[in-house]
Amino acid sequence: MIKRIHHIALITDDLDRSLHFYSTILGFRVLSKYFRADRNSWKVDLKLGDIQLELFTFPDAPARPSWPEARGLRHLAFEVEDLQKCHAELLQNNWDAEVIRRDNLTGKNFFFASDPDGTPIEFYES
Repeated sequence: MIKRIHHIALITDDLDRSLHFYSTILGFRVLSKYFRADRNSWKVDLKLGDIQLELFTFPDAPARPSWPEARGLRHLAFEVEDLQKCHAELLQNNWDAEVIRRDNLTGKNFFFASDPDGTPIEFYES
């Protein structure tokens, strides 16, 4: 069902510090930087080899109790070959999953569920 990890998304309270760490120290290349006025939030896409990383800012993001939008690991994303089938299989196994929706930036479909420990997992179409 799962092909690979699609991307890693992190929320930071200091974008400059995180960009310095990921790009200058670790060598990730900044692909794009978007300010989302409706959320007063930055989204920065970075890449290193096959690894795609997203950095987000959100005003006054709390420490993570469970779901996004908190500092630290935002979610783990898996690229899947058949998103509808993956969604149906989770539901058939009595697993809560959000409705499938479209990413406004990429035009791709995705949905969220969580692992047994409450870690948000995004399932993203190929």
